[in-house]
Amino acid sequence: MPANAGVLTQPVVLVGMMGSGKTAVGGALARMLGVDFLDSDDAIVTAANMSIAEIFERDGEPFFRKRETEVLARLLDGKPAVLSTGGGAFLSPENRELIADRAVSVWLKADLDLLWSRVRHKTTRPLLRTDNPYETLKEIAGERNPIYAKAELAVEAHADYSIEQMAQSVYETLKSAGHVVEGGQ
Repeated sequence: MPANAGVLTQPVVLVGMMGSGKTAVGGALARMLGVDFLDSDDAIVTAANMSIAEIFERDGEPFFRKRETEVLARLLDGKPAVLSTGGGAFLSPENRELIADRAVSVWLKADLDLLWSRVRHKTTRPLLRTDNPYETLKEIAGERNPIYAKAELAVEAHADYSIEQMAQSVYETLKSAGHVVEGGQ
C-alpha cells in the first residue's frame, strides 16, 4: 500500500452483497487513507441497542430500511470517510440519490461462489434464514446486482486476494477516477 495515499476529497461508500467484503475492505481502505471507517449497520445496531436480526424480527424490514436511510444521511454529513453499508442499503432510490449527492459509491462485485463461501456458516444474516440459503443468496444476488451496477465505480472481488489486496484495488480505482483522492502515489 502506498506510504502517501493522498487525501480523500469526499466520502467513499462501499456497496454490494452480504459477504462481498465491505466491512473488512472498508476498514483496510480507511486505515490506508488515514480516515475514519464507518459502518451503517453498526451505527443502526448501536442506536437501537439490538442486532439487525432482532430489529428485522421485532419491527420488520420496512422499519429497518427507514432507520438505515436516516443513519446513512447522518454518516455522510461528516468529514470524508470510508463507509460500509448493509447489503440492502443501495437498493433504495432515496439512498442511491443521497450517496450520489454526497459521496462516491464503489460496488464490491463478488461472484456467487465467493459470497457463499463467506456467508454459509454465518447465523447473523436474517435474509438467509430459509430452507435453502444458497438458492436464496442466488436469488437475492440476481435481483440486486443490476442495482449495484448503478454504483459510480466497481471493483471485482477475487477469492485469492487478501483484504489488503482488495483495499489496494479499491484505492487504485478511486485514484483512477480522478476526483476522489488528491495527491498520493
